[in-house]
Amino acid sequence: MNIERLANPTAPELDALTDLWEVSVRATHDFLAPEDIPLYRRLVRKEALPAATLYVLRDNDGSFAAFAGTEGDKLEMLFVAPTQFGRGLGSKLANYVATHCGVRRVDVNEQNEQAAKFYARLGFRIVARDACDPSGKSYPILHLER
Repeated sequence: MNIERLANPTAPELDALTDLWEVSVRATHDFLAPEDIPLYRRLVRKEALPAATLYVLRDNDGSFAAFAGTEGDKLEMLFVAPTQFGRGLGSKLANYVATHCGVRRVDVNEQNEQAAKFYARLGFRIVARDACDPSGKSYPILHLER
């Protein structure tokens, strides 16, 4: 699978990435209250995805297998379809944006221990912590740098 920069994503592509985001979050973010997922879904679709520079990996049928979104030197999002877990797609995208886009910062939910360990393996270290997420909800955020 080759990494592709999604330069002018269409509405259907943004919808598909949002769908991938949701299935990945439901598989990995068991700490989220179910009623919070629709709020975050709207934020991802309407704000986060359109604001980010997007990089994608597609599976054999052309659908999205994983994606990363960057802004400047920050990895804003990295999600892998649950059917693709364990295949190294997250590492491939994270290493790509670090090498080719200068990414050196990422935020992660403190309760998402699997993601925190993933980023630690990639050389990221905790530099700060917020008690709430940017929406003001009590999901602590770890700020990481490498």
